Amino acid sequence: WIMDLAHKAKQVLAVGSCAAYGGITAAGGNPSEACGLQYSGPKPGGLLGEGFFCPSGLPVINIAGCPIHPNWVVETMLQLVHGEMSTSDLDDLNRPRSYADHLVHHGCLRNEYYEFKASAEKPSDLGCLMEHMGCLGTQAHADCNTRLWNGEGSCLRGGYACINCTAAGFEEPGHSFHQTPKIAGIPIGLPTDMPKAWFVALASLSKAATPARLK
Repeated sequence: WIMDLAHKAKQVLAVGSCAAYGGITAAGGNPSEACGLQYSGPKPGGLLGEGFFCPSGLPVINIAGCPIHPNWVVETMLQLVHGEMSTSDLDDLNRPRSYADHLVHHGCLRNEYYEFKASAEKPSDLGCLMEHMGCLGTQAHADCNTRLWNGEGSCLRGGYACINCTAAGFEEPGHSFHQTPKIAGIPIGLPTDMPKAWFVALASLSKAATPARLK
């Protein structure tokens, strides 16, 4: 049914990470052979195939997230209705750039802890969750902390580390969601908005300058 409808539709939207990439449904060996509409995990393909385009000239628009922010859907639909959506408005995973050009890290209330590398070591700590607690907010493409849920909430504001649920393959990180994998004490997944060498150098300086109130 989806295949038949997609080839008749003017636009095709995959709403949620399962529809976009397979998501949680594709985890654990994927016995149900779940896939996204135009992706299987991070690889193009999926149900409709890499070469699928709507009559409008757009591929499947992947409004990824688990769950998605309802405003992402409304905003994308408004862009389509007004003819303001083109391929340049989609990122490399065909997510709308209106939210995917941001990082979850932007607007996080724990950013002062992050700047001084004052890190939480257990869930009840107030520090940054990146170094030890598995937070991927510095790599996750979404505006969760600037476009708040119900006007006031987000995972990080609730004390939970970001698991990068808008990314293809987030469901299989290869380790506990609340664990930060490291090599020689340095987190493997470093922020995407600065060179790794800079981050490592600045981290050591920041820790040395951490104010007592943040320790």
